Amino acid sequence: MTSNDIDAAREIAVSASGTLYVDDRERWQQLPFRALLLVDPGLADQLRNSPHCGLYSVQQRTLKAGESGVVGVYPMLAKPGLSVQAADRHWRDVHGPLALQHHAAMTSYHQLAVVECLAGPPLQGIALCGFAQLADLRERFFSFADSRRIISEDIAQFADTRLSPRRLIATVERYS
Repeated sequence: MTSNDIDAAREIAVSASGTLYVDDRERWQQLPFRALLLVDPGLADQLRNSPHCGLYSVQQRTLKAGESGVVGVYPMLAKPGLSVQAADRHWRDVHGPLALQHHAAMTSYHQLAVVECLAGPPLQGIALCGFAQLADLRERFFSFADSRRIISEDIAQFADTRLSPRRLIATVERYS
């Protein structure tokens, strides 16, 4: 579930034992969503009436497991003219390994491939790029001098870089 109502998302996360990614920077009020909530898929019917921007059924792929103090949340729309399946295949099989190589400071990396959009804007995926601290995300996001170019060129192969929503810089709250 994505939402701009952080307090409501937190309430749901607590009651549903979910994981909440929150970008609470006041100056980023214009983001399409500021909270991403991961909960058990069996709760989808209950969430349909909650205050949300989007409700998605996703397949979570863990490419790198680890603890993160801050997470870059990158919503993704497929590149025009490319099927959602082809975009997802490239994201999983080509971009995933490339990201691990060129983002060495990343402590965790998960891809949320959207299986079904139940409500809200039509996203095809959301990348969760975790780092130990904010300085690592801001200053050590790319590992090599040419990493920014390599990653940017690859993203343009499968994602609509113009229309994909802006990233969030989120803290992680786990409720269990």
